[in-house]
Amino acid sequence: MAPMLANCLHDLTALGAGALASVLVAMLLTGLAGGVTHCAGMCAPFVIAQSGAAVGASGDGMLARLSGAALLPYHAGRLVGYATLGAVAGASAGLVSQVTGLRQVLAALLLLAAVLMLRQAVGRLPASWRGRLAFWRRGAPALSADSEGPFQRAIGRLLARPGGWNGFGLGLLLSALPCGLLYAALAAAAATGSALAGALAMLAFTLGTIPALIGVALLGRLFLRRSGPMTRAVGGLLFVVNAALLAGMAVRLVA
Repeated sequence: MAPMLANCLHDLTALGAGALASVLVAMLLTGLAGGVTHCAGMCAPFVIAQSGAAVGASGDGMLARLSGAALLPYHAGRLVGYATLGAVAGASAGLVSQVTGLRQVLAALLLLAAVLMLRQAVGRLPASWRGRLAFWRRGAPALSADSEGPFQRAIGRLLARPGGWNGFGLGLLLSALPCGLLYAALAAAAATGSALAGALAMLAFTLGTIPALIGVALLGRLFLRRSGPMTRAVGGLLFVVNAALLAGMAVRLVA
């Protein structure tokens, strides 16, 4: 039992030699594509509120703007939160795979990740095409903006005084928000079959989202307006490429 648990925590080869590197590249590209076409819009209010407060506290020069846009505590919180989710997902899937002796469990997770990546790609198609493929967009729960539960109140308190540990806590809390892109990333992280590999996969994903959020912090809504149809199309193409990569890995795993 002890060796099995150790494998679920530290194994980096559950998908085969060299496969983890492919997953990490796919996750980084997913973060880059999703950061511009999804995260920038979803997280803009939190990022702009923090960067505005940071600039106001340290001055209005270029150095102050760059420092405020970095939002290091906030992104550190996101990195820890998403890495933790990836570790739990990877360890859980690895344990199931080893207990059952079925590598097909990891292959199924790779295929699930591929399907969810394709759903993200469909969401970036022209509106006329999306209408014909609306069924792909169903089923992703969202946090209601009208609800005022403990989670939302905690976010409000952290935003009231952003920066430092409050910024870290905000990033940590927001990493738990339900999100279709997050589900796709977690499915791929789970398929790695270990806590360490799952954490690394989610770290790669989160690092990929950071440049877009820094762009939002620097340029505000202008960054979102510049992310037009061409950017969305490129993002959709990256999701298709990643879906093909993950699906190919799944096929090789059970071949």
